[in-house]
This record gives sequence, structure tokens and C-alpha cells, in this order.
Amino acid sequence: MRLIDLTLPVRPGMRGVATESTFNVERDGWNASTWHLYSHSGTHMDAPIHFAAGPGTIDQTPLTTCIGPAWVIDLRGCAPQALHTVADLGPVAATFQPGDSLLLHTGWSAHVDNPAIYRDGLPRLSEALATWCVDHRVRLLGVEPPSVADVNHLPEVTRIHQILLSGGVTIVEGLTHLDLLTADRVVFGAMPLKLTDSDGSPVRAFAFEDVDPDSFR
Repeated sequence: MRLIDLTLPVRPGMRGVATESTFNVERDGWNASTWHLYSHSGTHMDAPIHFAAGPGTIDQTPLTTCIGPAWVIDLRGCAPQALHTVADLGPVAATFQPGDSLLLHTGWSAHVDNPAIYRDGLPRLSEALATWCVDHRVRLLGVEPPSVADVNHLPEVTRIHQILLSGGVTIVEGLTHLDLLTADRVVFGAMPLKLTDSDGSPVRAFAFEDVDPDSFR
């Protein structure tokens, strides 16, 4: 069994992230720090309440939702602001089983330190693909950009999130290292902090290869 970490490192200076030393060994006998975390920093999961798509909060997300079989869709080479469609799923669209997840491998995490591309030029989901995900009961939808839709266009980003989140699709954004995956179908997991009443949370995202994905149904 091969385990691949798909999580961006959370570091000070990242959008919404800061840290300060609270205790140190020399003065207090131990090291401990205080972290200030934006709920959608780095690799993160959205809850329905994030876009008023329902009352669900991140602490109400069942752990059974957070892991399961996933298809890896190779979309590398897509242009900035590309609009992903159902056709981009290729043959997976015909073989997809309800309860599976989708990982859209665009290579976009390579731009994480260039906000002008990473945030402003991100590839997005079409409304048709978002609706397809709901109709086919996608469990987790994982993407490399920081959002599934244009963060600079409020109507679009609201509409796509509301379709997905109100339809029971859990969104994971900010993935990385999808290029390390060698299989088309893996076990994908993303574990959020259990933050009471939160609209989202950073996650530790990962994938297992060389294991039967259906054993995680």
C-alpha cells in the first residue's frame, strides 16, 4: 500500500495564516505557539454554510464522507480560466459509481506562490459539470486551485458552490502533488479539524494506492 500526501504546507505568510511563539523552552520549559488560521487556508474543505447552501457546518461532516474511492482526472495543460465540462471526464463519466469521488489533476498547485495565476487565473467548473456531480452523487470533489470557481466573480463562485454544497457534494480545494499519483483510481481522504459551527477547515489530504478502492465504500 502506497500513501501519498496531497496537502499544501500551512505556513506563516500564506493567505490568512500567522503564528506567534506563546511559550519557549528557555523561558517556560517547553515550546508552544499560537496559530491564526483562515478557515479556507491552504488545502481545505468547504461546509454548506460557507455559501449559505444549507445549515451544515464542518464539525457536522461525517468522517465516512471524508474518505472513499476516487477517480483521478488528468486535466494537465488546461489554459488559465479554463471551464471544465462533463466531456473532460472522458470515459469516467460512463463508469462512475455513485459515492465515488473526483480529483481534478490540473497541475495548478505549481502556481501556489504566484497569486496572479493561482487565484486570478484558476480553471473552474462549469455549471453543467457541477450539476453532473450532484446528479451522480459525487462524495468528494477535489481540485488543485483554491476554489472550484472564479474567486473574482461573486455570482459565479456563489452559484457553483451552492449547486455542489446544496447537492451533497463535499468540496476540497488547494490540493497538491497529484502528479505523484500513478493510478487512475485511488482511495482519497481529507480530514478536517472538528471546528464547531465553522464554514470550513484546513485538511490533511492524502491518497492510498495499491489498495482496493471499493473496500472503502
